[in-house]
Amino acid sequence: MNTYITAIGTAVPSHKIAQAEVAEFMARAHQLNDQERKRLYALYRASGIHYRYSVLPDYGMSHGFTFYPDNETLEPFPDINQRMELYRQHAVDLSYQAAQQCLNSMPMPMAPSQITHLIYVSCTGMYAPGVDIELVNKLGLNTHVQRTAINFMGCYAAFNAIKVADNIVRADPEARVLMICTELCTLHFQKAHDEDNLLANALFADGSAAALISGKKLPGALQLSLEQFYCDLAPEGHQDMAWKIGNFGFEMRLSAYVPVIIKNGVRQLTQNLLSTLTLAAEEYAETEESFPIDFYAIHPGGKRILQVIEEALAIQPKANTAAYHILREYGNMSSPTILFVLQDLCRRLTLSDNDKHILGLAFGPGLTLESMLLRVSCL
Repeated sequence: MNTYITAIGTAVPSHKIAQAEVAEFMARAHQLNDQERKRLYALYRASGIHYRYSVLPDYGMSHGFTFYPDNETLEPFPDINQRMELYRQHAVDLSYQAAQQCLNSMPMPMAPSQITHLIYVSCTGMYAPGVDIELVNKLGLNTHVQRTAINFMGCYAAFNAIKVADNIVRADPEARVLMICTELCTLHFQKAHDEDNLLANALFADGSAAALISGKKLPGALQLSLEQFYCDLAPEGHQDMAWKIGNFGFEMRLSAYVPVIIKNGVRQLTQNLLSTLTLAAEEYAETEESFPIDFYAIHPGGKRILQVIEEALAIQPKANTAAYHILREYGNMSSPTILFVLQDLCRRLTLSDNDKHILGLAFGPGLTLESMLLRVSCL
């Protein structure tokens, strides 16, 4: 049987902040000298990001902060409890907005009571009873809806949620699975002046995305058929991307070597994914030429990551249009970002793209490499 992503919805907080404004905030917060400021501004200009969204207005302000102490040193620096309290305040509403857009975007909007399973994904906050239970009440889902939480996987977590949903639907063709990925990355700003923090602070943003996955092909709607998945680890990158809970928020380790590791592994990952299909194996032989893929949905972990994937897979930047657009307008929102990319890509597709294939890629701590093959279904 086939499993389909039948609808996607997205939502961002109300505070839209220009990348240049964030750079100014960070330069002050890190108390950089003139030379260090120039290097920071160069990093932000090279990021490929124009705007980011945050539940906090502070990153676009020079004073009068709402969360951080209103002084030059930001002391006393907010602790993990204060940050988790803000997560509780904002994650449910943002998730609700994404879910509502998802359900209402279908040709015939689906009633919440028809949802059989709920998957909630996040690595930027947790508490219990959690967001999943609060969404049951806020969305009006049945209290007996089956709930699954996927936590602390980072940027590739949506791939695991899609795989879980795929397995649910294949086991029960009548299942309708609503998955929601919500991340409030900007709650975890760290002011320690080191390379990891400078890079992480330049990339991450807040956002939420929801997708409905079922075994029913809806007439008159563009859907994405889930064809195949493949994941692998690059153990040499185990220490280059990490995410842990500290006393003052969640602390990110993001090494400058991550793009190199991804470049070295992504072509073999793609080869392995395609070789699992019952298509002509010789089509997918590892050569210097590009793979026979029609469209790409690549998690924009950063501009350099997109560039090294293009080099490794021998594709042109134009093939990455959706990823560059989301990176430019929203930044890296961690787990929801790939759904933003898929939504943007779907808006560009037409009836003539029926049966064409989309390669999806994402990466995260481990160093984990995730891939999936989707097929456009619009007839």
